[in-house]
Amino acid sequence: MDKKKLTERDICTKFINPALAKAGWDMHSQVREEVSFTAGRIIVRGRLHTRGKRRRADYVLSYKKNMPIAIIEAKDNNHSLGDGMQQGLAYSDALDAPFVFSSNGDGFLFHDRTGLFGKTESTLTLSEFPSPDTLWELYCQYKGIINLAARTTVEQPYFDDGSGRTPRYYQTVAINRTVEAIARGQNRILLVMATGTGKTFTAFQIIWRLWKSKQKKRILFLADRNILVDQTKNNDFKPFGQAMTKVTNRTVDKSYEIYLSLYQAVTGNEEEQNIYKQFSPDFFDLVVIDECHRGSASVDSAWRQILDYFSAATHVGLTATPKETKEVSNSDYFGEPVYSYSLKQGIEDGFLAPYKVVRIDLDKDLQGWRPSKGQTDKHGELIDDRIYNQKDFDRSLVLEKRTDVVARKVTEFLEQTDPYQKAIVFCEDIDHAERMRQALVNLNPQRVKENRKYVMRITGDEQEGKAELDNFINPEERYPVIATTSKLMTTGVDAQTCKLIVLDQRIQSMTEFKQIIGRGTRINDDYNKHWFTILDFKKATELFADPDFDGDPVKVYEPKGDDSVVPDDEQGELEPVTTELPCGEEAEGYAVEPGETWQSDDTKPASWDEDNKEKSKRVKYVVGDVEVKVIAERVQYLGPDGKLITESLKDFTRKQVKEQYATLDDFLRRWNEADRKQAIIEELSEQGVIWEDLIKDVSKKLGAEPDPFDVICHIVYDQPPLSRKERAEQVRKNNYFSKYEGPSKQVLGALLDKYTDDGIEPIEDMKVLTIAPFSSIGAPMELIQAFGGKPGYTKALKSLEDELYRQTS
Repeated sequence: MDKKKLTERDICTKFINPALAKAGWDMHSQVREEVSFTAGRIIVRGRLHTRGKRRRADYVLSYKKNMPIAIIEAKDNNHSLGDGMQQGLAYSDALDAPFVFSSNGDGFLFHDRTGLFGKTESTLTLSEFPSPDTLWELYCQYKGIINLAARTTVEQPYFDDGSGRTPRYYQTVAINRTVEAIARGQNRILLVMATGTGKTFTAFQIIWRLWKSKQKKRILFLADRNILVDQTKNNDFKPFGQAMTKVTNRTVDKSYEIYLSLYQAVTGNEEEQNIYKQFSPDFFDLVVIDECHRGSASVDSAWRQILDYFSAATHVGLTATPKETKEVSNSDYFGEPVYSYSLKQGIEDGFLAPYKVVRIDLDKDLQGWRPSKGQTDKHGELIDDRIYNQKDFDRSLVLEKRTDVVARKVTEFLEQTDPYQKAIVFCEDIDHAERMRQALVNLNPQRVKENRKYVMRITGDEQEGKAELDNFINPEERYPVIATTSKLMTTGVDAQTCKLIVLDQRIQSMTEFKQIIGRGTRINDDYNKHWFTILDFKKATELFADPDFDGDPVKVYEPKGDDSVVPDDEQGELEPVTTELPCGEEAEGYAVEPGETWQSDDTKPASWDEDNKEKSKRVKYVVGDVEVKVIAERVQYLGPDGKLITESLKDFTRKQVKEQYATLDDFLRRWNEADRKQAIIEELSEQGVIWEDLIKDVSKKLGAEPDPFDVICHIVYDQPPLSRKERAEQVRKNNYFSKYEGPSKQVLGALLDKYTDDGIEPIEDMKVLTIAPFSSIGAPMELIQAFGGKPGYTKALKSLEDELYRQTS
């Protein structure tokens, strides 16, 4: 046998698999081959999308299911033994597997990241591959899992109902690290996972393994939104069955093992409202806190008192946005995260939706507006004489025509894309959300006539709108389409099909910004939700440029003595000091008690009642006759590096393409040699080329749609572009079809028509022969045989493409 002639797959089958089996590895339960562990980054092309390449490991070895400990990267025998090592180490980083092997069939190069095997890298023969027990012992030593009880906990299997739903790779890492930390005796644990990455499912698997192994016997799951508790109980936590209950604000039943509770249901200003004290302090041995960056993060919050009461228990905090300010710190309480999975990584892996930003600047926002001397507003209030700008609008001063302009731009966007795509409009406060609802209703009379719920205000103060929240987030419900809100929908709302986020709210808190962006990051294949757009009217998306946006926040918490003064927080990060409710809209049915202290007047609802008798003295001026205009509108794109492309799209495209094809000749050579032109189009998409807008731009000049080939030649290399129609007519004028006859001539003519209408992609897919007009010419096999078989058809298609792209003077 000549090893040099064997493929990589042959090397795996004939040499690596026998070595594993001989070492004692179970090839069915412990060894997985060709494991794709990411979904492939979503690449948007116009209204369509495709996915980039998935990351795939040749072998993932697990001692128990979903507990990876080793990676093997295989190469054919024309490579050296260690050629796959660096690739294997990269997979090891992602999968958290400390043992990495590379092989070309002659043996193994072994890289030990634990430092316990001896040398960091050593060469092994095929017969020297370590056994499962050997690597598992080293793994447990490395992780500090020493005693039998800890080993039993770590080896407890995941929940598996046979449905095929298994944790994604990053969920597996989060679960394993948490379970291992608890098995070692760590009692404060923080998990940071971007919105939409499955924190609740991850929490379920952690609790399941700890509960089943009897490491933890009574567990409390805490959340601060009723909808979060109900979603958790009815969905991810459902397998707990009769062992689980939801705590209400009545007497508790202590016969259950899994308790789910809303903070507000078990706490209150009066002692009798503190239902949690009906449990003894040592009743729970595990407390899991969802969205732990919120109320419980503050030391002097009443919600923190629950954690302090059950301080003997292990506490696991879950959040997408850990909070680090001078007053509030997640890491001070929980310690550094045992695992973080960011929005950027989620988008790169293809588990989260990418986004496009449309920044819209209004003249009064940038230039400001000053009232004339003695000017009063619509209600006769004398307007303070000063310059009002973006930070004032809809907070202390309302320009009614500004609201109309924003609503008009939102309506135009929906009409140009999809008027029934779910959209959330984030406003400054409840009053602003109501005015925005009215403006959108007036601009969409036909849609509202079809269904009055086309636009709904969904805020915490109004039951009719709040009752529609479930319908808004339900993909199967068409209405409401547009939700105007302020705070209620910033977090915990699983809006899987939301394709448009509108920011008409001044956002200074990075935590809040991340939460709002998270409303659009979920993917839903069944409803064609793969990306989303952000319409930004208040410069909020400038926070994308902040290094903290996609990194772990730096700890700046400064513990205070009892006599210290709480400083003003210019970034708006402070939680309310004396109330459990982060903001007025988030009470979820619990009344906001008068007299509670808020972080600033700006967060008070418009109907705030200081003493149950008088309205707040804060005045909001309303001016109806000031014109407002759009003075700038620009689109920013999410680049392949996870950053927004802020330079012109043309300049960015030139730079990206020329990095790969320095000259026009380089590009033409690659294009003409490619068996599939679509492959080059997809490669450029992965590098950040935004075809939709580039094609739209060149189309304006041509008056017809160009081929992507012409887009690149024109924008990158300054060549005059041709439309697809012009290229097709050029082929016909050259009498190209004269060498064909009968069905073959008909097929090529139809392919050229298809190219004119839809571009290069469909004609490169042989499935095109199954649809009209090809189906009327003959069956697919008959059409292929007209060219003498598949090789002849492929050759004729390549010849047609060569003719299409032949350079002309």
